[in-house]
Amino acid sequence: MSISPVRTSETSAHERLYRNMRGRIMLGELPPGLPLTLRGLAAEHRVSMTPAREAVRRLVAEGALTLSSSGRITTPELSVERIEELAALRALIEPELATRALPRAHQALIDRLALINASIGEAAEAHDAVGYIRTNLEFHRTLYLRAQAPAMLAILETVWLQLGPTMRALYGRVKRQEPPRHHRIILAALRAGDEPGLRIAVRADVTHGLRHLSQN
Repeated sequence: MSISPVRTSETSAHERLYRNMRGRIMLGELPPGLPLTLRGLAAEHRVSMTPAREAVRRLVAEGALTLSSSGRITTPELSVERIEELAALRALIEPELATRALPRAHQALIDRLALINASIGEAAEAHDAVGYIRTNLEFHRTLYLRAQAPAMLAILETVWLQLGPTMRALYGRVKRQEPPRHHRIILAALRAGDEPGLRIAVRADVTHGLRHLSQN
């Protein structure tokens, strides 16, 4: 069966817009509650309304965007209850992924994580919020990929996606100057093969920052 060149082009345009917006939202490049329009997205990405509409539909389904009953599109502006729910999901999923990764956490991986952690510190010193969030997610994803649990990681990425704008707001509130202190404990637990210590450190790391938002 042949595929129409126009249809292929639309699919490609939709996929590019979707991936671009997904990355920007996950990295906190867009603030919470930012209003968007299909027409504006289509113009910004130089695509027609059809791929813009399809990309937004997928992002809404993932919780990366919200769509009101009146058709208003915005980035997530999370309630305290929603932040606590997503933090609880991270606290359940991420220690499990770290534990599954532990048997495959060889010295080369630990060295790579330490380098990424140094990059987080550089972003913090430069007050680079997006760089900080990007390298922080890279630290966690690099470890969790060793868990060989793609379904679990896919679920986690939707949680990260929903939290992206909120994490940007959190960065501005706490004004970090160094990598998360729990990362050092995570690295030490990996070196020691300490599964209970690793679970505790990961759980503390993924819930500590979000507590600042739910308490304000």
